[in-house]
Amino acid sequence: MQVPAYQADTYEEQARTRIAATGEHDGTPWVAVEHCLFHPQGGGQPADRGWVDGHEITPVRDHDSGMVVAMASGEAALPVFSMGQPVEVRIDLPTRLAHAALHTAGHLIEAAGRAQGWVLAANIHFPGQARIEFTAPRPDARLDTAEGREEATEALRTQVAAAIAQDLPVTWENDAEGRRIVHLADLHSAPCGGTHVRSLGDLADVVLPTLKIKKGRIRVSYSASHRERS
Repeated sequence: MQVPAYQADTYEEQARTRIAATGEHDGTPWVAVEHCLFHPQGGGQPADRGWVDGHEITPVRDHDSGMVVAMASGEAALPVFSMGQPVEVRIDLPTRLAHAALHTAGHLIEAAGRAQGWVLAANIHFPGQARIEFTAPRPDARLDTAEGREEATEALRTQVAAAIAQDLPVTWENDAEGRRIVHLADLHSAPCGGTHVRSLGDLADVVLPTLKIKKGRIRVSYSASHRERS
């Protein structure tokens, strides 16, 4: 049995746990741990950087078992682990917080776009590539000119800044179907398996350049970081 600890607590950096399973993928060994701190790539979010007993790993989702498994990162192979063996697991917390900030900021920008009457079309929360794409079911004349696109972007910036200033809580719960639903207070709710900050006041340096229209979609690029922790 594996517990997705990365969903329960974004800020948990290390833990003592046990090996839950071992196996191979295309000839490459992997291990799975019971208390899994490691977020695999998915949902527009990159994978964590982590370690099992000091060995650097890359977490991936094993589609056969459904578990998050740890594979050796780089050329060094993992040692042989046995079922039930106690191990120390750790993540690169600064990297985790950077990913969580980008993912949460993406949800917040989606909420601001919905308030403009737009519909989410795509999203990616990777550093340096983060963007939210929308479609506009109704014509939005502002988007036909550079001045109008800046006006629309400024409306997004204003709503995002107000929510951060209010330090609205970020919470999650499982619905009746077992899906994990992430809430930004009353602003936004969506099924999501990613990592998120504790409240919107943890977001810093949220920057939205003027939006662009690409292939009929409204593309809002952005950057964000996690507020420095005291």
